This record gives sequence, structure tokens and C-alpha cells, in this order.
Amino acid sequence: MTQTPIISIVDDDKSVREAIESLMKSVGYIAKAFPSAGDFLSSGHLDDTGCLILDVQMPGMSGLELQNHLVASKKRIPIIFISAHTDAEAQARALEAGAVGFLQKPFSEDSLLNAIKSSLAVRKGGGHNRPTPDRSI
Repeated sequence: MTQTPIISIVDDDKSVREAIESLMKSVGYIAKAFPSAGDFLSSGHLDDTGCLILDVQMPGMSGLELQNHLVASKKRIPIIFISAHTDAEAQARALEAGAVGFLQKPFSEDSLLNAIKSSLAVRKGGGHNRPTPDRSI
């Protein structure tokens, strides 16, 4: 595993991917962006991803399906979901399955950065003491 954890971004919207990747790099994180869940899964970055920023609705495998796959594979990657759609059921399912955050697009840079800091603390601590998920955004 690399010294600095990778922040992986999975979103089918190129402008969102690029904006988040640019923000991550501007604050000193290593960031990798992927247009689909399949691209992320085949990237070779599962084990060194410290935090996964994941869109809920994508063509092919959805964000929730990717989360379920990671849980079933015993991959403990803290996930922050992002969504352009208000979907209380999806939000509840994501948080119940272990997501550490759920942000509604558009969200502030500070909200995302705070969620990432919490996620990295979860990763460092082994994922046992999850912070209270950010549901207000």
C-alpha cells in the first residue's frame, strides 16, 4: 500500500470526475478518476484506495451495486456517495451498508473535504469506528 492513500473517484459525468480529481490534487491527495465501476474494479487500485467517491446512478454497475460487490469481496474501502438525485431509499441503503458519507450534488468543496478526512480516519482505524455519516448535504 502506498504511503499516501489514493482518493478514487467513480462518476460517469466527465466534468464531475475532472473537477473532483483536480480538487483532490490541489490539496495534496493522489487522485484517480474512473468513468465506471468496471473501470475502477479493473484498475488495480482497490488495495491502495483510501477513500472512494462514488456516484449513485451510473450506466452498467450502479454505485450501490459496486458497494455491494466490495462488501461481498471483503474490501473495506470507506465510501462517500455523491448524487444529483434526491433518493432517500438509496441514501439509507448506502449508509446502512457502511458508507461514511452521502452528499447531494452540488456540494461544497469543504463538505467533500471534511467527508474525506473522516473517511481516511476510518481507513486508518480499520473501519471499526465509523463516524456519523454526513446526511445533511
